[in-house]
Amino acid sequence: MRILITGGAGFIGCNLAKRLLERGDEVTIYDNLSRPRTPHNLEWLREIAANSPGSLRETIADIRDADAMSAAARSADAIFHLASQVAVTTSVKNPREDFEINALGTFNVLEAARLAPTPPMVIYASTNKVYGGMEEIAIVEEPTRYHYRDLPAGVPETQPLDFHSPYGCSKGAGDQYVRDYHRIYGLRTVVFRQSAIYGPRQFGVEDQGWAAHFVIAAQTGKPISIYGDGKQVRDMLYVDDLIDAYLLSLEQMDKVAGQIYNIGGSARNTLSIWREFQPMLSRFAGQPVEAAHYGDWRPGDQPVCILDTGKAERELGWTPRVGLDDGMQRLWDWVKANKTLFE
Repeated sequence: MRILITGGAGFIGCNLAKRLLERGDEVTIYDNLSRPRTPHNLEWLREIAANSPGSLRETIADIRDADAMSAAARSADAIFHLASQVAVTTSVKNPREDFEINALGTFNVLEAARLAPTPPMVIYASTNKVYGGMEEIAIVEEPTRYHYRDLPAGVPETQPLDFHSPYGCSKGAGDQYVRDYHRIYGLRTVVFRQSAIYGPRQFGVEDQGWAAHFVIAAQTGKPISIYGDGKQVRDMLYVDDLIDAYLLSLEQMDKVAGQIYNIGGSARNTLSIWREFQPMLSRFAGQPVEAAHYGDWRPGDQPVCILDTGKAERELGWTPRVGLDDGMQRLWDWVKANKTLFE
């Protein structure tokens, strides 16, 4: 299969590309390499491709370039649209750029697919941020975490959309455009509203990829800042499990086209970002890992975000397989083995 991955040199993109190359697909990476260290991921993929049955092509271009996007989509059987501006804080500082990358960029991908001689399937990486702060959901505070009072399985796809922050608005616009291009134009699309994804080749920074950022900081002696009280809870999904969901949707596209799925670690794999993660980090490190700074809550930060993944389990036959302890240990070990990339 000929597969185009926008943002293919990013964390999720390169892990997806590896899986596709190893199973023999023709993979095209479409990336502007604007994020730090993405060239490292691209070089890694070249090494993977050299020893895999699949083939690798590279298109160094921006999704804001409609002509380049159209050219790349013409020969694709499927597009995984992962390219994005990924940080709420960055979107607040520069909302125009955030809009152009996330909303206009997604529109360019959809138009490129719609106008292709044989329209490819489109799988879109959306976000839990489309649900906003979810202030109307009752929350209970415990010593180390918050939890939903009345939603033991988490928030379902029927939760009303409530875009907070420019990032939430731009990703939410893309989310709804992708869904509507199926309804209006018959394009075969699937939207995945993703929770906290983590794993190897994630070069996390303070405002995005927090789990990897904390792991990197703990191993390199860099300061850790906590915003809020550290009891914020996220459902954590290991990247290999996310890719399983992507590929299951591809295989069952005739059945699932036009659908939206919550994809996260579910209620079985939850973690408060500091009160519970700090003891885990300290155990991995063999010594206490402490935060250097505490700051105010950041815009759009949800006290709890746990996604109900029951729909994906029923319709895709998908469920997370990598447990939290195992997945975090894998991330810790990858950072340890690649410390020269971070120092």
